[in-house]
Amino acid sequence: MGKSQKKKKSMRRHNPMRVPDSHLPKGLASAAQSSSRNAAVLPIIQKMESADTTERKWACVAVSNLIQNDPSTRRLLQGKNVVGALITRLTDSEEEVVVEAVGALRNLCIDGGYEICAEMYNKNILTPLTTFVPKISSVLSQYLANPKAAPENAQKLVYEFADNVITVLWCLSETSNKALNAINEINLTPFLMSFLASREKLPLGPVVSAAQCLYVLTDDNPPAIAVVRTDASHLSCLLSIARPENIANVEAVKNDPRLVTLSVLAAGILRNVSPLPPPTIVSLVDLDKDVVLPLLQPTIASISISEISSVAQELITQQANEPQIEKLSLKHAPKSDHKSSVEVELEKIETRLRTVQLALEILTGACATLPDPELGPAEEEEEGDDEVLEEEDNEGDMEMEAEDVDGDQPPVPAFIPTLVNPLLALIQPSALSFPPLAAPSPHPPTTSALSAVHITALECLNNVFLSLASSRKPEVAADVTSGAKIWNDVWSALAAVGTQTGLGQERREEIWEKAVGVLWGVGNVWKGSLEPNEEQVSLLIQFCNSSSVPRVKTQCIGTLECLAQRPDSIPANRVIADYLISLLPSGATPSSIDTEPLIQVASALIDIYSDENMPYDVNFRQGQYLNRLVSSVEGVRKAVRNIDRRKEGGRELRVRGDEVRDNLVAFIKYRRGLGL
Repeated sequence: MGKSQKKKKSMRRHNPMRVPDSHLPKGLASAAQSSSRNAAVLPIIQKMESADTTERKWACVAVSNLIQNDPSTRRLLQGKNVVGALITRLTDSEEEVVVEAVGALRNLCIDGGYEICAEMYNKNILTPLTTFVPKISSVLSQYLANPKAAPENAQKLVYEFADNVITVLWCLSETSNKALNAINEINLTPFLMSFLASREKLPLGPVVSAAQCLYVLTDDNPPAIAVVRTDASHLSCLLSIARPENIANVEAVKNDPRLVTLSVLAAGILRNVSPLPPPTIVSLVDLDKDVVLPLLQPTIASISISEISSVAQELITQQANEPQIEKLSLKHAPKSDHKSSVEVELEKIETRLRTVQLALEILTGACATLPDPELGPAEEEEEGDDEVLEEEDNEGDMEMEAEDVDGDQPPVPAFIPTLVNPLLALIQPSALSFPPLAAPSPHPPTTSALSAVHITALECLNNVFLSLASSRKPEVAADVTSGAKIWNDVWSALAAVGTQTGLGQERREEIWEKAVGVLWGVGNVWKGSLEPNEEQVSLLIQFCNSSSVPRVKTQCIGTLECLAQRPDSIPANRVIADYLISLLPSGATPSSIDTEPLIQVASALIDIYSDENMPYDVNFRQGQYLNRLVSSVEGVRKAVRNIDRRKEGGRELRVRGDEVRDNLVAFIKYRRGLGL
């Protein structure tokens, strides 16, 4: 099993799109057909280049208004090079045009995600953005030194501008390593920390955006980590923000849930830069025990998916019944941040959900307590003998515990089991969690946030059960009732998700992919105790066959392996074993599956039938599985030898493959020696 961790190599955003557009057909023509605002697009692009300042400003505002929850219009604007046009406006001679252009780019980043961010980076958005950073710092210093130096509306404009610039930089940081390296050159950390240090004198918006940007920048990014880690004032500031007592004011948090977001982000940044160097006050704090968990546990328990979905549904209905005000009048150009009271409440719901998602992300890392396997130098390619099937005299007992974890594993932190129930509650979907089939969501941001919470909760559960399975705590395994309840809760969530696939339903499939990892973890903790339900076994086999992801196939096979070891479930054992046997290579015919799941198949069959005294061992003998295993050895050997160790994870897979191949050889000898 593998720990769920944020992807480091190819830095894709955890939530690539706030307003997904995968349900729409590809191409500019189809975007034009599906957009109800096709006629408005060309005038906007034309006015972007107008000699009239008012028209240029209007065009930038109009982009923000048109793309709101409207992916087809966003795609249409993209096809007309709206990104390039807005980036050009960042060097406009009029300040107000620049401000609105940054706001529109910010909204495109947030709603459109990775693809639009990549386009912005490729069109050199960082050059003008970089010039804004020192200007914002200078004005910010003046305002903080003398708050009455400028009118309130001027200050508001600067703070909103800062918020938008920081948000674009945050989104670009998550786009690719290339973009991240370019942003590292700007040395943003002191700039961002200045907002956090002055948080009590500034509006919450830019402060939270600065924390969000710093959280992303310190995620496995040594340059930013070093700046934070080596400055005691930075660490002290972050610790004071992350203190759990900061969110004790329920009324304040209810009015503005971003207060919780800020504390959670500070905790995440501290975890990102850990371990903290002595001799600072912060280094004396047990970060997880004293700060992270007391803050994050109540955060993830603070929402009920069903309640929050119900409130959101009422607001969406209310919004649909409100008269729509025309927002594109040139005479009365609205501010791009104009929101109705319903929109404000929906944004609060989204903020709460995104904060829970963030807390889950941090907890997922905290639950990944086990060290990754240490590998020695790459072994020489063996040309050696695999004369594994010859009858030899040394057919003694074989060791069947190759996968057991040594007794010196680090202890599982006490908090891990306490997370299970709140996490199980967060994986249960509501009617708003996914778009209806063949239709967009009634409110894409809420749907996107809900499904993201379900996915991150499953990732966290995966690490919880990986830790519990590896610790092999007898008292946990003995609580069979809890195991059955957890198992059934995960399947209940999957039943609500359904098996529908297709355009716009990618999140449903992703839920299944994450859930199978959790099922494997639960199966390992309560191996042999869980009852193999016929329908569930069938669904696991179907999902294994349909998935194109080797890791997911491996998890399905591992889960089936655990179910097959219930002593009294002889028919289910036969169904599972017949399926696993069918995946093995035979003679000159290679396996139909990739090497990683094939290795798991061989390991599973060894594990299932390692004890010939089990009631279900009758299936091994009657099905003549030994002969099939014998005919598979050469195919398994070839598959293992063909593993490319230069690829990511290749060395680890080769070590694992060699071990399983050796075990398969020894297992065949052992079973032959029994003479059954």
